Amino acid sequence: MKQTETLKALWSRWKYAALIAAAGAALLLLPAGGGRTDAAPAAEMEERVQDTVREMETRMEAILKTIDGAGELHLMLAADTGTARQLAQDTELSYSGAVSAPDDYLRREETVLTGSGSGEGPVVTQTRCPTWRGALVVCQGGGDAQVRFAVTAAVSALTGLGADRITVAKCQ
Repeated sequence: MKQTETLKALWSRWKYAALIAAAGAALLLLPAGGGRTDAAPAAEMEERVQDTVREMETRMEAILKTIDGAGELHLMLAADTGTARQLAQDTELSYSGAVSAPDDYLRREETVLTGSGSGEGPVVTQTRCPTWRGALVVCQGGGDAQVRFAVTAAVSALTGLGADRITVAKCQ
């Protein structure tokens, strides 16, 4: 009987603390990050790089097919990096200590957004095109030196690759 009274007295005294501790433990068991893993952004970035490469290949194939003597043509581009965007940043510096010799400083950066509500988006200050590792062109006219030269020059002009990184071969 005395133990029951003691437990009741302890419960009435510490019930709020026990409830807060139980709620905290329950929150710790919930998954963090909204179910999004670190692999998802990397996978999305790789997918965007592949989309950029495919789009560029398709557009270049259509143009290269029009070169006199090239005939049926297939193009493969190897990318080192995809497109990249540089976003506008709002930077704030705050110093502590004397003005002439500050003890410490704090730097805070935020991405600048434009629009409002669901139409909000970052302000892009610079967009970089992909960098290419190499190109392979297989075409019917690949056996002719003039066609190889014209195709190599066109691919070089469009990608920035040197002639040593472009291979033009004849298809069967």
